[in-house]
Amino acid sequence: MNKKIILIFSLILAVFLMSSAVYAEGFFDFFSNDNSGAVNDDKTFTVGFSDVFPPFGYKTDDGNYTGFDYELAKEVAKRNNWTFKPHAIIGWDTKEDELNSNAIDCIWSEFTIDGREDKYTWSDPYFNNSQVIVVKNDSNINSFADLKGKSVELLFSSSAENLVDENKSLMDSFAKVDKISDYNTGFMDLESGACDALIVDVGCAKYHIAQKFSNSNFKILDKPIKYDKYGIAFKKGNDGLRNQVQKTLDEMFKDGTVDKIAQNYSDYGIPERVIHP
Repeated sequence: MNKKIILIFSLILAVFLMSSAVYAEGFFDFFSNDNSGAVNDDKTFTVGFSDVFPPFGYKTDDGNYTGFDYELAKEVAKRNNWTFKPHAIIGWDTKEDELNSNAIDCIWSEFTIDGREDKYTWSDPYFNNSQVIVVKNDSNINSFADLKGKSVELLFSSSAENLVDENKSLMDSFAKVDKISDYNTGFMDLESGACDALIVDVGCAKYHIAQKFSNSNFKILDKPIKYDKYGIAFKKGNDGLRNQVQKTLDEMFKDGTVDKIAQNYSDYGIPERVIHP
């Protein structure tokens, strides 16, 4: 075998071995659960959200997405020179699967930290929420105790669902509990009399009452049944991306951008519930 053939063969073998090494490294990285240093290297910020959670994330009449959480996430992407990619989660119960499969970078959508502390890597809390009871204006329900023997609706895979499911005596006190896929359904059921009360996040309750029912058909009971906080959920261990997003969000708080965005939703009580660092 002449020297030229040997040289060509050696070069081909070297390229093959290098390619195999790169492939193997990527292969083992794929199965590794260590995301502690992960950052958004592909320059695309894919945010999982629900488009039926106004005023935090929803679709306008012209088909565009907007909302308090949506605007915050979009601004974070802009400041990091990331391409903002909103990803509407159709089945809210699939959100964790989408995050763990890397289909999305985070869940930023009226998402409650309380009770989920160990399931995700969280941002700092940025919003004080409360779970409230909405009834019709002419209802004789004026307190939580009045719900005994009543038909109640709440959102599937929500913190309200967890609250009821984990409290058997509370669950048993209701005549019926139906779990709905979106609040539009809940408010229509409440208006038609298909249920007696709806448990809902306070911002969402105020949005639906103000925007869709002209403040005339429903009332929010004075005393919430639960207080909790919203945060941004990242895949467990993804401290790198979490820290970068948190750093940017802190800068947005400091320069007044968060408060400015919140003012766009002042009709629904958003500004006074924002948690400043």
